[in-house]
Amino acid sequence: MKIFFSVGEPSGDLHAANLIRALRTRQPGVAITGLGGPRMAAAGAELLYPMTELAVMGIRRAVRHLPEFFRLADLAERHLRRHRPQALVLVDYPGFNLALAQRAKRIGTPVYYFVPPQIWAWRRGRVRLVRKCCSAVLTALPFEEKWYRSRGVNTYYVGHPYFDELARQQLDPAFLSSQSRCGGTIVGLLPGSRDQEVAANFEMMLNAARKIRTAHRDVRFLVAAFNSRQAEVARNFSARAGFEVEVHVGRTPEIIELSQVCVAVSGSVSLELMYRTKPSVIVYRMSPLALWLARRLVKLPSFTLVNLLAGQSIFPEIATSADESDQIARLVLEWLEDPRSRAAKVAVIAALRDRVVVPGACDRAADFLLRQLATTSAA
Repeated sequence: MKIFFSVGEPSGDLHAANLIRALRTRQPGVAITGLGGPRMAAAGAELLYPMTELAVMGIRRAVRHLPEFFRLADLAERHLRRHRPQALVLVDYPGFNLALAQRAKRIGTPVYYFVPPQIWAWRRGRVRLVRKCCSAVLTALPFEEKWYRSRGVNTYYVGHPYFDELARQQLDPAFLSSQSRCGGTIVGLLPGSRDQEVAANFEMMLNAARKIRTAHRDVRFLVAAFNSRQAEVARNFSARAGFEVEVHVGRTPEIIELSQVCVAVSGSVSLELMYRTKPSVIVYRMSPLALWLARRLVKLPSFTLVNLLAGQSIFPEIATSADESDQIARLVLEWLEDPRSRAAKVAVIAALRDRVVVPGACDRAADFLLRQLATTSAA
């Protein structure tokens, strides 16, 4: 059996890797090839190209990389035609993946979307492409199943694969112990996994951190960098500002666990903040034009996954084109200065976690895919 994966972002690389492991546990001989990242390769996939290195956001950046995206789509299409895998599995990344799905449909390769794009938030017309090209969509969020199904898409709810990763996480006790011995109140800064997010948001986070420390001299700030390149960017910002923070690579779970409060760029990390019951401020800074467009195109009351799951504002969120460090600092200080308020927020987060966190999404997805492919092969 042969399956091709198309993954374009670090979070998708993580989810695809866990799905690949689940597939290989059930069918050790399955051959996995695709476009993806290092986690997929570590799980046993043969990468045609490390596409997660091209993870970009924004229209201008996407246009700049269009020739490369066309080249990779041609590469993937040639592979599909030559090797005839039993399925193409897409993970999020709608701009590229929906274009590839159309090519696969013309070839006759069944297409399955695992962690589908959040087109229920904006560009809802893309659902027509999903309905036309995808044999099934394996949804991650409870409300997605109803949304896709009501629009004629064959849908199967598996749950969010991020909860699989969180259930398996093993925190480093040596790091936790060494940081705890340093004392102080820890506030975690999580500036995102994309270069653009760090560049756009970290200076504002740093400004908020300075204001928080002015009020609380014992506060220490731990920065969770996704890679060494982004860690260097954060350290350079800090050096120019003359404000000391501790930057660590690959320590996001430990930093969240150690923190009393976190400030995070919007993304799937909000699910981890919920999982570890951390009161958090969720931010997203963008250009004035991008913010204007988002407010007119996004058809949701919230841009934070946790708030969407809860149906209410669990985490305060700030979408802005300006420096909102005053507001960020005020929200963080409310929790640091009022233990009762923080404890009440923790209780609300814990109740939501207990209701929505259901591990096993990758196992359910693997079982579904193998059933579908067995039926197709038999036919």
